[in-house]
Amino acid sequence: MLVVIPLFPDFTALDAVGPYEVFRLLPGTEVVLVAACPGAVRADSRKLALTADRAFDEIDSCDVLVVPGGPGSRKPPDALVRWLQKVHPTTRWTTSVCTGALILGKAGILRGGMTATTHWAAADLLRAFGVEYSTERVVFQDKHRVATGAGVTSGIDFALTLAARLADEETAQAIQLVLQYDPQPPFDAGDPGRATPAVRERALDILHHLVPAVGLTGPTSGA
Repeated sequence: MLVVIPLFPDFTALDAVGPYEVFRLLPGTEVVLVAACPGAVRADSRKLALTADRAFDEIDSCDVLVVPGGPGSRKPPDALVRWLQKVHPTTRWTTSVCTGALILGKAGILRGGMTATTHWAAADLLRAFGVEYSTERVVFQDKHRVATGAGVTSGIDFALTLAARLADEETAQAIQLVLQYDPQPPFDAGDPGRATPAVRERALDILHHLVPAVGLTGPTSGA
């Protein structure tokens, strides 16, 4: 089974690395990072980079496509959008993490009448594609072979959920144990519905510093 994760300038590293760590442990699975050209692609920090082994034009089909998000998702490269449109019809599952859902929307993969999730602060950007935004952490649209994960860390949850479908629950649970994924966050502020108004405003301030050119239009209160 081939899992492909496309990289683009200003992607968020954990959006890609979280699912990568899950899928690379799935028996019989090859995970490939691709980009417009092989080589290092800088994440949104501009300090960390991941290496793409292949170019878009070297991959014309795959079993699972995982599109990460990040500030670069607001204006995704045309080459990435065209490649997604080409590869999507070949997949068993086309998926996204965080604002990777906006790239799926740009490619016409997410469209009116579908339900999806993304980072809470980008909810309105997702709705602009005619998509119904869900606050669920992982959303599957079986009819369309599309799955979406919410913000950043949900990529691990999404990947484990999909691993159970691709293999079985015992295998997915074993991968979870290998990763010792047993989150016990120090604060109950990981969801906009539970975070205080002050924390939400502070979070939006941090996000606007990450994407000052295009900004965010998502809700400042629980969506």
